[in-house]
Amino acid sequence: MKWSDHSWNAIEPIYNKITTMPFIQELANGKLATEKFKYYIGQDALYLEQFGRVLAMIAAKAPNTEIALAFIQFSQNAMVVENTLHASYFLDYNITNNFILQPACHHYTHFLKSIVSFDSIEIAMAAVLPCFWIYKKVGDYLLNLKTVNNNPYQKWINTYGGEDFAISVTKAIRLCDEVADISNKKIKDQMTSVFYRASIMEFEFWDAAYFMKQWSY
Repeated sequence: MKWSDHSWNAIEPIYNKITTMPFIQELANGKLATEKFKYYIGQDALYLEQFGRVLAMIAAKAPNTEIALAFIQFSQNAMVVENTLHASYFLDYNITNNFILQPACHHYTHFLKSIVSFDSIEIAMAAVLPCFWIYKKVGDYLLNLKTVNNNPYQKWINTYGGEDFAISVTKAIRLCDEVADISNKKIKDQMTSVFYRASIMEFEFWDAAYFMKQWSY
């Protein structure tokens, strides 16, 4: 069994819980409160800025040219292409870019930066994979649901359920499998461990958006 298949099996209950959570269900039917989506978009913009930097750090540490070039492209997509989607929503909802990093986003971004700074390249690649893979799976799930007319969140659904994003996700999974194939059991286990923890943080990120969680003080 490929490392990716084994690791996805480990987090499938988390993914299933994500698809049934209120944020995703209300995103699908267009009934998600505007203020909750604005909170999400603001936090996601902050997240992607740091995520792009983590991807660039992986590229800098890459063991071969293919991985380096792939993660440079991933970084560019995170910091430019997806931010274009955010910018369109900033205009649509008259959002100003003066967000405060809230607990779930803070935890997730610092987790990733810690991994890429202090762990091996293989472990870092596994840690960022849920952001690719779970978003693609959720995007596909939403696209396969009955279309809601004039869903204000359709652009978001189309972005992550689209074929362009699928190409990046497929490549990220393949590269993780390739480095896992030449790694020892300890490294593979650590890759699965961080993949699992990052998947939990994906759930926590959307949950925080739905309940608009903020610092207590």
